[in-house]
Amino acid sequence: MSKKERRKSQLQALKSIDHIAFQQKCFEIEQRLFHSPEWKGSRTIAITVSNPPEVNTWNIIKRGWEEGKTVVVPKCLPQKRQLIFYELCDFQQLEQSYFNLYEPDSEKTTTVRNDCIELMIVPGLAYTIRGYRLGFGGGYYDRLLSAFSGTVLSLAFEEQIVDSLPIESFDMRVSTILTEKRRINCDH
Repeated sequence: MSKKERRKSQLQALKSIDHIAFQQKCFEIEQRLFHSPEWKGSRTIAITVSNPPEVNTWNIIKRGWEEGKTVVVPKCLPQKRQLIFYELCDFQQLEQSYFNLYEPDSEKTTTVRNDCIELMIVPGLAYTIRGYRLGFGGGYYDRLLSAFSGTVLSLAFEEQIVDSLPIESFDMRVSTILTEKRRINCDH
């Protein structure tokens, strides 16, 4: 199965999770994250602003604010295939961009250098227990992670854990995956 076909089938699997189960799974993933040493030990956390059917990150962002953490969210620069992170202090600093993603409005926020980020929570559609991930197809995170020295973690539903993925030389692994049922420490 090609990456494109796998993306399509993973999106279908995620969309088929019923609303009540989705809410419960998101809650359990959030709790696992909030009790993790990675969350507790990080002051500056990078996370995307989720859109269904991804694991909901809105409550995670709010919890970060409540705990006094610096929460930074990415903005895509498609022409450079690059992510720039901005500190988010208020949801009204977001704007809807291409593909209906919520991204920081660069007029209302300030950039944060990647070397200031301690915990990078990386999105994806599917993961192997070795930490390989199937992203959304732009390669943005693979490029970013190749030069990132902080902690890299992903949040996923059990439905997103797969036996294998098509792996390419530039694919970067995450070190930990948290699901509603377990913590997966990926072998590095």
